[in-house]
Amino acid sequence: MLTMLIVDDEKLFADSLTNEIEWASLGIGPVYTAYNSRQAKEIYERVQVDFMLCDIEMPQGSGLELLAWVREHYPRTESVFMTCHADFRYAQRAVQLGSFDYLLKPVAEEELRDVARRAAEKINKDKETKQYSRFGEFWAKHQPLLAERFWLDIINHTIPSNPELIRREAEVRNIPFDTDMRLLPALISIQRYNKSFTPRDEKIIEYALINSGAELLGIQGSGLLFGLPEHKLLALIPVERNALEIQETLQARGRAFIDTASSYFYCDISVYIGNEVLSHELTDMVGRLAEWDLNNVAHGNRVLLWRNKPYGQQNVVLPDMNTWSVLLKEGHGDRVLAEAEKFLHDLSGAETIDADSLYRFHHNFLQMVYYVLKLNGIEAQLLFNDETSSVLFQRAVRSLTDMKEWMKHTISKATGYVGTVQQSQPIMKDAEQFILQELESEGLTREAVASQVFLNPDYLDRLFKKESGHSVTEFIVSRRMLLARDLLTATNQSVSSIASRAGYTNLAHFSRRFKQVVGMSPKEYRNKHKQ
Repeated sequence: MLTMLIVDDEKLFADSLTNEIEWASLGIGPVYTAYNSRQAKEIYERVQVDFMLCDIEMPQGSGLELLAWVREHYPRTESVFMTCHADFRYAQRAVQLGSFDYLLKPVAEEELRDVARRAAEKINKDKETKQYSRFGEFWAKHQPLLAERFWLDIINHTIPSNPELIRREAEVRNIPFDTDMRLLPALISIQRYNKSFTPRDEKIIEYALINSGAELLGIQGSGLLFGLPEHKLLALIPVERNALEIQETLQARGRAFIDTASSYFYCDISVYIGNEVLSHELTDMVGRLAEWDLNNVAHGNRVLLWRNKPYGQQNVVLPDMNTWSVLLKEGHGDRVLAEAEKFLHDLSGAETIDADSLYRFHHNFLQMVYYVLKLNGIEAQLLFNDETSSVLFQRAVRSLTDMKEWMKHTISKATGYVGTVQQSQPIMKDAEQFILQELESEGLTREAVASQVFLNPDYLDRLFKKESGHSVTEFIVSRRMLLARDLLTATNQSVSSIASRAGYTNLAHFSRRFKQVVGMSPKEYRNKHKQ
């Protein structure tokens, strides 16, 4: 039987939970109650608590604070939170602290019984798996930080891949180790998030994936699951029975883990199960799994076994994109996109595309789009300089899904702006508006205006001459002189101040330019025209 503690400042509610549910039928008993954090800590000092059901909002210390204390002093306790508020911040903090589940009041009896049953099953399973492996037992017992650090140092070559050197380092760190021990590694790769999360939220989700993954993959108490850089996790399972059986079990459990990650954590993951290896062979095996993940650009949400990995990669013949450039130039971006997606789909079905092939396709497609934009005088690097374009560009070579998303964005933005340029009037309006806004700026140049509307400066000049009869520079000067004439006749500002308002820091230069355009000096113009 498992010992349970109910903590809630509402005495009637706590007592009703204690008495009205048949806890013994769930393998739980005795059941203790506490009405604040202080009473709960006193009970912990007297008895071993296996399962705690706790309210979040209480006087004399919140449930979150109590759970933090429990995790530090009694880490084997499984905890479930209750609260009246559906606040994601509480759920985040509960996940960080390792809470088993999170319930909203009022709690339905059937829901509570289901959570308690699952928690009891997990606690009992944890107790059983402690005896499964002498190595796994040590790793689980020591909050597995020491063991994680040890294996990370092996994978990262901090500890050389030499059996004797590994044995010595394990001895120095007081970690039980046998040079004949065999390990089964499984690499879990978070391929993409299907919602927009902050980096902090992604870290919380990865922590939650470690907790749920250890349970779903069945390695609690018999191995390790910890985080690696670049959104990856690594499971290490000591092999003390048939490795083939463990692989098949992992394969089945991995599919359930993938479904959970998709449904509850809004991410796509793939699980790569390696072959059993000795400790000094681990670095090489993990590296091979990581390379496999890098080249798996076609498929996500899969469990893949190294022993079934196809060998030999066919050379991918990329399409001739000259036809696509003609179609894009003629405004048929939808046809370009359809043909490109069909090409990638066919490669996906043939299992032939890898990261290098996708990179070359990306490079060629980008060059094709930039060529068409250049024909229309558009500076592509400026058009795609926004954050969304940058993020999609960087993700494009990760997978076919990301590549298709980038192509849709790129084609849509390119064809839309090409159409705008061909109409010319919207471009002229934007350019003239920018010029009028920046007249006082000495940095207002032809190049600055062209950059603002994503065009090549020479192309913009031709556009201006076609529409207004003046080059961009001539247009800027004419508007500056018009502003200066208005200020000379309508205000008493000094000529130097007016020169500054017209974008000139050098008074002599302003005076020469003004006389060149107007035919007289600024003072002469003021004397002649001011009323």
